[in-house]
Amino acid sequence: MHWQTTRFTLDLSRPLVMGIVNATPDSFSDGGRFLDASQAIAHCEQLVAEGADILDIGGESTRPGARQPTREEELARVVPVLRHAVTLGCAVSVDTSRPQVMRAALDLGVDIVNDVRALQRPGAIDAIAQSRAGVCLMHMRGEPGTMQAETDYGDVVAEVAAFLQQRLDTVFAAGVALERIVLDPGIGFGKTPAHNWALLERQAELVAIGRPLLVGWSRKSTLGRLTGRPVADRLAASVAAALASVQRGARIVRVHDVAATVDALKVWQAAGLSR
Repeated sequence: MHWQTTRFTLDLSRPLVMGIVNATPDSFSDGGRFLDASQAIAHCEQLVAEGADILDIGGESTRPGARQPTREEELARVVPVLRHAVTLGCAVSVDTSRPQVMRAALDLGVDIVNDVRALQRPGAIDAIAQSRAGVCLMHMRGEPGTMQAETDYGDVVAEVAAFLQQRLDTVFAAGVALERIVLDPGIGFGKTPAHNWALLERQAELVAIGRPLLVGWSRKSTLGRLTGRPVADRLAASVAAALASVQRGARIVRVHDVAATVDALKVWQAAGLSR
């Protein structure tokens, strides 16, 4: 299985590591650290040196209760970083839901659009269909400001799977080839810790949809509740969750701590756990 993107055909025979670059003032884990373009660019270079297969650059915080930036604010945050990132020799993703930001990023040669709203905003599908980019469709109920008030599920795994299947069918029908599409269950987005653990335990039901699964457990509050650790001390828990998701079929893990995750996956593969 592979993931077709603008410039790269990404081989998913081994799990890939997507490094997070939050060019925001208010992301839950590292908000403000990389808001300055020079800081974000340096962080991109560091993550590539640590072994990131993909850089995921975003200018909108999607933590619970976050304020949405204006279009102009989001563009100002991400465009200078994306312009440099596409020169670093790895796949580059823009984390956005705005069609205007998607188009600006794609004009720079960006490879992937990672949309927490699964291309549901008007014009988003068209922006992707008119490009050659890969896309990640994520499940989230509501908006970041309200999503944790919308956690009433009958069967969270079945409902997430049905949503992802519906969005996959819609985007494919609009002319986006299947090999360009991956899916994300949206760990922590409009879900309780019990929902998140259920999605991990029954992840095979999401893999069965037939498209590669991208999963992001890194530093999430569910790990904090389990371990009692603050955000800055969730490295071990994040790596363990990434390995557990890969063991259950995830092909891309989205993480803050690239070096540690890359090392852990090397051991996992050398031990024959990937077979």
